[in-house]
Amino acid sequence: MAEGNKQESERKLLEGVLNSAFIEQRRSRRWGIFFKFLTLGYLIALLLIFVSGGDRGAVSTGEFTALINLRGEIGADQPVNGSDFRISLKEVYANPGTKALILSINSPGGSPVQSGMINDEIQRYKKKFPEIPVYAVVEDVCASGAYYIAVAADKIFVDKASIVGSIGVLIDGFGFEKAIATLGIERRLITAGENKAIMDPFLPIDPKQKLHIDAMLAEVHQQFINVVKRGRGDRLANNDDIFSGLFWSGEKAIQLGLADDMGDIYSVANEIIGYEKIVDFTSYESFADRFAKQLGMGIGITFNNFYYKLISNNFNLK
Repeated sequence: MAEGNKQESERKLLEGVLNSAFIEQRRSRRWGIFFKFLTLGYLIALLLIFVSGGDRGAVSTGEFTALINLRGEIGADQPVNGSDFRISLKEVYANPGTKALILSINSPGGSPVQSGMINDEIQRYKKKFPEIPVYAVVEDVCASGAYYIAVAADKIFVDKASIVGSIGVLIDGFGFEKAIATLGIERRLITAGENKAIMDPFLPIDPKQKLHIDAMLAEVHQQFINVVKRGRGDRLANNDDIFSGLFWSGEKAIQLGLADDMGDIYSVANEIIGYEKIVDFTSYESFADRFAKQLGMGIGITFNNFYYKLISNNFNLK
């Protein structure tokens, strides 16, 4: 009898173990199916986004004030860049309802190249469509490269507390040569070309190379000054500090001739332009664009790119 009870107990225990294993296996299968469907849905959604290319531009009827937002840092891979702006501007002028254009600016600046591209594009369309005025409206900040863009407008409007100016150029970086010497680290660098390692943060600054950089900065700074003078003309006050890299409040900027008047996009559209209907033509970066950009950045940066990125990323109108 005892032997029978023992066998019965073992049988029930075995059945319990098998049932538990079966239940766990079934649960795992369900979760596996769930995650497969989830992954499939994600891939389908991603495919649709790539096919659609994201939302770009605007379509509107009637007469209106066109708007392009310039918000964030300026650079080829930044929120404000020449490529996206060109798309927006083309759509603004292609729409027969456009009566004026407002550039809503909130940016600390960035790449002098991208800023120049945007300024040039505005000037080109202004010559082609002189009947459509262009106004820059500053929100919090319009500094350096952003101001480089703003001066292409017919008038610049600010808030009394906006930050405006910073007409200058910089290259920044770090020097680690003393740190690695203290740690006993030997710098090994082989180059072809005596100036190939210019701005290497692990080497001391070469006076001859610094003179070259100073000359280049002075050249780009003068280009910036010329663009500001061309855009603002005799509205600029006779004050050398304007081109020193300093910045001012919106109220002071008006006094210095860096801006024309107070206003926001709504007051300018309604009171200055006379068309209170505003249509946003900003070309926003789609998810597909961001994904492709991140994928491209993750495919690998070679050692030689280090110097290119060091100089290009730190050479800014900021």
